[in-house]
Amino acid sequence: MVTRGKSINLFLMDGDASGRMKCTMANCTGFAYKIPRTELDKCKDRNDLKQSGVYFLFGTSDETGKGVVYIGQASARKNGEGLLNRIQEHKRNPEKDYWTEAIAFTTSNNSFGPTEISYLENRFRNLALEANRYEVKNGNDPTSGNITEEKESEMEEFIDYVKVIVGTLGHKVFEPINKLVPEMQEGLATSLEETVRMHLERTIKNVGKVEADGIQTSEGFVVSRGSHISPIDDDTVPAVIKERRKKALVDEQGVLHEDMLFTSPSYAAMFVIGKSANGLTSWGTVDGKTLKSLESSNDIE
Repeated sequence: MVTRGKSINLFLMDGDASGRMKCTMANCTGFAYKIPRTELDKCKDRNDLKQSGVYFLFGTSDETGKGVVYIGQASARKNGEGLLNRIQEHKRNPEKDYWTEAIAFTTSNNSFGPTEISYLENRFRNLALEANRYEVKNGNDPTSGNITEEKESEMEEFIDYVKVIVGTLGHKVFEPINKLVPEMQEGLATSLEETVRMHLERTIKNVGKVEADGIQTSEGFVVSRGSHISPIDDDTVPAVIKERRKKALVDEQGVLHEDMLFTSPSYAAMFVIGKSANGLTSWGTVDGKTLKSLESSNDIE
C-alpha cells in the first residue's frame, strides 16, 4: 500500500515557535491547540476551548527523565466551561505539577458528546500504555462507553488524526520505540526488516557471554527486551550510559525487561556490554554481516 502525504497547518498564535499553536489538518473537522502551561490564561477568550474534547498534559519525570503524560476529557457545560476550564483545574492541583504543556482537541462544530469523549479517552490511554514510551499518569482505566459501530469507525478516524498531530507537535506518545524503519519503496519491506534486526554477542571476563538483539529505527538504535545485559561496567562507558544502566529494568539474571532507545549503535552496544564499543562493528546479522558493512552496501546502492 502506498503511503500518502498529509497537509498540516500550524498557526503560531503568538508569533513564537515556543508559544501557543493552533493546528489543523486538511479534510478534517478536528483541530488542536498546543498551549504552554504558562500561557493558559491567554486562552480564556477562546470560545472553541470551552467546547467538549480530549486533552493531553505533557511533562518530564524528575526521577527517570522519561516523558510523562496525563490523558483526560472535558464536557462543555451550560456555563460555557469545557476544555480550558478542566486544564486550569489541573494547573491548580499541586499533585499535578509535572506537566509543562497541554494539547487539546475538539471539533469545529463541537460534535463530541459524553459517549464520544469517553471512548476517545479510553483508547488514547490504552494506546499510550501499549507504546510504553511515556509514563502514563492516569490512575484509573476510563470506560469506553456504549458506542455504536458507526460512531466507533468515525472515532477511529479521529484517533488516527490525533496521532499524526500529536507526533507533529513533538510527542511520539503513541509510537513504540521499537518501530521498524518504514519501507522506502514498494517491494523493499521484507529485505529491509531483515537488515535492521541486529544481534550482539560478547564474552566478558568475570561475567561470561552476554547476548542482545536490537533494531535500527528512524530515531536511533533500540536494544530489545529479553537481551542479556552485563551486570558490571567500567570507566570507558560515558556517565549517561552508566546512569541508564542503573535505571533500566534488568532482573537478577541480567535480562532486560523493556525496549530501550539510544541515539547511536555505539551507545546501545556500551549499554549491553558495559565497556567502550564501536556499535557499527559490534552489531551484526545472524549471518555475520556487521552494521558497518550493511550501511556501506546501502550507500553504494
